[in-house]
Amino acid sequence: MKEDPKQREVADRILAAIEREYGFVPVVNQVLSTRPDIFIPAANLSKAVLEGEGDLDRKTRYLCAISAAASNGGEYCINVQIKHAIEAGATRDEVLEAMMIGSYMSMTRSQSYAFRKFAENFDIELE
Repeated sequence: MKEDPKQREVADRILAAIEREYGFVPVVNQVLSTRPDIFIPAANLSKAVLEGEGDLDRKTRYLCAISAAASNGGEYCINVQIKHAIEAGATRDEVLEAMMIGSYMSMTRSQSYAFRKFAENFDIELE
């Protein structure tokens, strides 16, 4: 696919802003930026979801992101989101609670799958 020079310029500006903000460019952004037509909308969505206007304040958004990263095992995401949450005013205990919520949800998800198989194999009738 032929790259649009205008999109490349926009993508490069976004990458520079990400590097200034994080001190590095995450792998996801490095790879996606090879396709500015995909990267630019993805970067805009990320910014809108985490920093846009809405009913959740910035701190709460980043605590949600920490919880989701913990649930998904995203160690790099957790590091970045903790930094942003602290900058937004999150306390140590709030960060820990967000991690515990995500971890708990991940645990119950795996239990749901595992226990259904357990019930199937041991003739336990479920409702």
